[in-house]
Amino acid sequence: MAPIVEQEPKKSSVKKKIAGFFRILGPGIISGAADDDPSGIATYSQTGAQFGFGQLWTSLYQIPLLLAVQEACGRIGAVTGKGLAGVIKEHYSKKILIGVVVLVAVANTINIGADIGAVAAAAQLVVNVPFWLLAVATTALLVVSEVLITYKTYANVLKWLALALLSYPATALIVKQPWKEILYATVVPHIELSFAFFFIITGVFGTSISPYMFFWQASEEVEEERAMRLRADKDGKPRLPRRFIRDMRIDTLLGMLSAELAQWFIIITTATVLFKHGTTTINTAADAAKALEPLVRSFPNSGQVAKDVFAVGIIGLGLLGIPVLAGSAAYALSEAFGWKEGLSKKFKKARGFYGVIIVSMLIGLLLNFIGIDPMKALVFTAVFNGIAAVPLLYLIAKINASPEILAEQRGGGLSRSFVWVTFGVMGLSAVALLYTLIFQHLGR
Repeated sequence: MAPIVEQEPKKSSVKKKIAGFFRILGPGIISGAADDDPSGIATYSQTGAQFGFGQLWTSLYQIPLLLAVQEACGRIGAVTGKGLAGVIKEHYSKKILIGVVVLVAVANTINIGADIGAVAAAAQLVVNVPFWLLAVATTALLVVSEVLITYKTYANVLKWLALALLSYPATALIVKQPWKEILYATVVPHIELSFAFFFIITGVFGTSISPYMFFWQASEEVEEERAMRLRADKDGKPRLPRRFIRDMRIDTLLGMLSAELAQWFIIITTATVLFKHGTTTINTAADAAKALEPLVRSFPNSGQVAKDVFAVGIIGLGLLGIPVLAGSAAYALSEAFGWKEGLSKKFKKARGFYGVIIVSMLIGLLLNFIGIDPMKALVFTAVFNGIAAVPLLYLIAKINASPEILAEQRGGGLSRSFVWVTFGVMGLSAVALLYTLIFQHLGR
């Protein structure tokens, strides 16, 4: 009997550790999943199709940049008990505040429109229903779900659809790969001085290090604190439990690593299956789905099965990511105008907040009826985000380094350096894009 008595506490201890680990996961993991929204998948797919392994290095070198920015945003929200817009409102001028919230609202609404179109286009691969009807149905489902269901409950269901992303690493591992070439392209940066190259790489940066993620993670850390009912100190800042910041960093690390790993495999798969077989432009959802055909080649009607797998991934990630886009815009505008905000609140107690969500989704829906191709819109959206992120990164870098705002919890030397480097890299990418547009593209 003695061995049995000894094993019970061990099993219980292991279960507690596993449960404790999963309790850590929250805003960081959701931000990472939302990072691979339809805009991200389309941009990474176009990258692999157009440049092969040429931009594979971005998935490695973005890790410290993305991690530093998201950790800084999460820490700003946690330490101040306010979202980014709330912090900017308190410490910067009204002009800067208005500029920031308008920029985020516009960027997010465009992104919402592109993602709604992508979900509808992906659904058409599975069901023979008009695009407009699928777009309207998607928007209606999203509005009802975000207003009536708590986002955590909603995300817990939809995150299983996001597992369709595993089809990319599965395909990459099934197809014979030049792994030495892949590893070299991952470690050694390749740069081309052309408009096409900087257009796509700005999109890669913009869909990975994106404005909506900054605001979402800061605000969601505040939501976590509200759920824990933390007390405030004399300055109104939350009294954080000893392990709160550490847990937030673990959550953020896992979320950002998973996002970049997904990017790496999507580029590898599309480079191998599409680029190396002459398909260098993705015009439709069906074109993008062809990258998964090697995975299902043994199935009858493998082309349709590949479309089905692709559609499930796009729909799941779209329905997961669009509420994040709408929610981050709602947080920013609500904080700026002093409205009650939060996905934890009922509609009656946060009408302005939910009003922004509804309006942004409706405008996003309407953008799909002005004649823009859904797949091209996804890449253009990523590029717009890459440019829009630059001034926001400047403000985040300033706040992250401020002892006045964050006191002893301000970013350390490594954090401050990487956030500033991120601002510099994305700023240079945007400048290079504009330079090549003016002197190479328009000069012809």
